[in-house]
Amino acid sequence: MASDVERPALRADERTALVGWLDAQRQILRWKCEGLSDDDAHRALIPTSPLMTLAGLISHARWTEHMWFEVLFLDADTSVNPAFDKTIEDAEWKTGGRPLAELLAEYEAQCARSNEIVAAASLDDVGRNTEYHSGGANLRWMLIHVIEETARHAGHADIVRELLDGGKGYF
Repeated sequence: MASDVERPALRADERTALVGWLDAQRQILRWKCEGLSDDDAHRALIPTSPLMTLAGLISHARWTEHMWFEVLFLDADTSVNPAFDKTIEDAEWKTGGRPLAELLAEYEAQCARSNEIVAAASLDDVGRNTEYHSGGANLRWMLIHVIEETARHAGHADIVRELLDGGKGYF
């Protein structure tokens, strides 16, 4: 597997570097899905983690971005995000068998929305959500956390893709 993932410039300012590294990890997640059938994207290969599919990873990443930037930072409504549904464990990982292309389009739209939120705020601005402890973090902390979370799951995607069809590659 070869990718077109771009790293931020070596001398980028803080905001450009943070958003650039987040965008790079997002690209890796999308790249690991390239050329997959819906069956493969939904195939569970890790017996102890049945939701750890490429489709599940994309769904989770989408809702994670929503949670941090829209809910915790802007104090948007939690009811649209399945991660806040306490009646269903790991609800944001569940795809209902929806096509991978649809999940990827929703993820892409969420990433664009997240980038708009970040562009409109100072990295020192503090989240507006007071219901959750993490809502008190500043945007810089939230960005770093979402980079960490996305990179962690990009690593999961590496493993799942290799188990599916032997596809390997980093940058």
